[in-house]
Amino acid sequence: MRYVAAYLLAVLGGNKSPSAADLKKILSSVGVDAEDDLLTKVIDELKGKDLETVMTEGHKKLASVPMGGAAPAAAGAAAPAAAKKEEKKEESEEGSDDDMGFGLFD
Repeated sequence: MRYVAAYLLAVLGGNKSPSAADLKKILSSVGVDAEDDLLTKVIDELKGKDLETVMTEGHKKLASVPMGGAAPAAAGAAAPAAAKKEEKKEESEEGSDDDMGFGLFD
């Protein structure tokens, strides 16, 4: 993903056909060591393609991926009940310190 991001940054910066050296320069500026074989693969895959078209096609593919939106809604309803249980646990833990007869800072 970082190689694609570097390629996109180079193109957005005005370089219509970024080289591996261009991408290495971008990646090294943020402390990332680039692997030549991965750089070459990204450049070969994107060379000569309109990036807007590539992103539009990718967006269409992602639109068909199920995201499982119903599960977080159900989990959200259970959160208040879990918070109440947690509060009760905290109270009982604090009380258990009194039974030991000593405290951490005594």
